[in-house]
Amino acid sequence: MLNTDPKHFLCRIEDGVATISLDRPERKNPLTFDSYAELRDWFRDLHYDDTVKAVVFASNGGNFCSGGDVHDIIGPLTKMSMKELLAFTRMTGDLVKAMVTCGKPVIAAIDGICVGAGAIIAMASDIRIATPEAKTAFLFTRVGLAGCDMGACAILPRIIGQGRAAELLYTGRSMSAEEGHAWGFHNKLVAADALEAEAQSWAERIAAGPNFGHMMTKTMLAQEWSMSIEQAIEAEAQAQAICMQTADFERAYHAFVKKEKPLFEGD
Repeated sequence: MLNTDPKHFLCRIEDGVATISLDRPERKNPLTFDSYAELRDWFRDLHYDDTVKAVVFASNGGNFCSGGDVHDIIGPLTKMSMKELLAFTRMTGDLVKAMVTCGKPVIAAIDGICVGAGAIIAMASDIRIATPEAKTAFLFTRVGLAGCDMGACAILPRIIGQGRAAELLYTGRSMSAEEGHAWGFHNKLVAADALEAEAQSWAERIAAGPNFGHMMTKTMLAQEWSMSIEQAIEAEAQAQAICMQTADFERAYHAFVKKEKPLFEGD
C-alpha cells in the first residue's frame, strides 16, 4: 500500500496527482540515507497504486535538491567498507529504477539548486519544468567521484546528447536553465511564482488521460533503450494491441463518434 504520510519527505495527493518534495528547505533539501530509502520504497509501491495517475516532484523553499547531505551521507561514506559502499550505491540506483518503472508519469518542477542526486532525480523524471533560476549540476567529479552515478551515463546522453552529457559529467559545472531548455533537458521555463501551478496543470492533464496507456508508454520508453528498431516496432505492436482491448479505447471511439471529449477511467 502506498505510504501517504512519509516521514522523510512531503506528500500530498489530490485528484489523482501526487505532489512530493523534500522537506529541508533550510539546507536546500539534501537527501539522507532515510529519505533515499523512503523515496525508493514509495516509488516501488506507486506501481501498484491505482489512485495516483501522475506525480509532481516539486521544489521547496526555492530549491529542488542539493544532493546527498554532506554531514549525513558524504562524511559517513568515507568510513564505510567496500561492501557497505556498494550496498549504498545500489540503493541509490534503485531509486532511479523505481522512478523509471513506477508506471506513472513523473514531472519534476525545478527551482534553484538541483545538483548531485537532485539532478539525477530530475533526469529520471519524464518531464522537467524549471524556473530561470534553476541551476543543474552533476557534480560528482567535483567531490572526487566518477560522473557515472545512478544511471547518469546511460540516461543523460539520451536526453541532451553524448557530447553535452560528457561535458557536464566530466566538469561537474552547472547547466543554466536557458542551456537546459535549449538542450532539451527542460521542457519549459516558467517564472518561479508560476512553477507549481504549471507543473500541476501538466500533471492534471496527464491524469485525465488514458492511464493504462500512459503506463504502457512509460514502459516502452524505458524498455526500448535496449531494443533494435525491429524489436521496438514489434514490442509496440504488442503494447498497442493490448491497449486496444481496454475500455478507455472503446470510450474514446464512442466519444469521437458523438463529437464529445472522451472521459477516461484507466481500465
